[in-house]
Amino acid sequence: MAFTSFENMPVWKKGMELVEQIYAITEQLPKKEDYGLTSQLRRSALSVPGNIAEGFGRKHTKDKLRFYYNSRGSLAETKSHLLCGHGVGYFTNEQCSQVTHHIQATWKELNALIRALENHAQPQP
Repeated sequence: MAFTSFENMPVWKKGMELVEQIYAITEQLPKKEDYGLTSQLRRSALSVPGNIAEGFGRKHTKDKLRFYYNSRGSLAETKSHLLCGHGVGYFTNEQCSQVTHHIQATWKELNALIRALENHAQPQP
């Protein structure tokens, strides 16, 4: 399915939902984390839909894939920061579980998009 805008892509929408979740759970972090964990979590989460949007705007498949891979890397980074926050007691098991589930669902959908583009880019015999 060809999308006319990145805003119509389900994976971009999932990325935006992740940003909303991260902003909600980081609101309660201590002020001392404003330039630490809060900033890192928010920046990595923002990179997920941001890279999807930038990839959408690229003409060539190789360029698109690079940004989609970057988005996937940002998902992993977000999960790592989330687990660190959980490890030091900033996030509850429930918060961590909900966000992790959303990260996994987004990862799966992003992988499907990447596979489809890689298959499309393969030369046909």
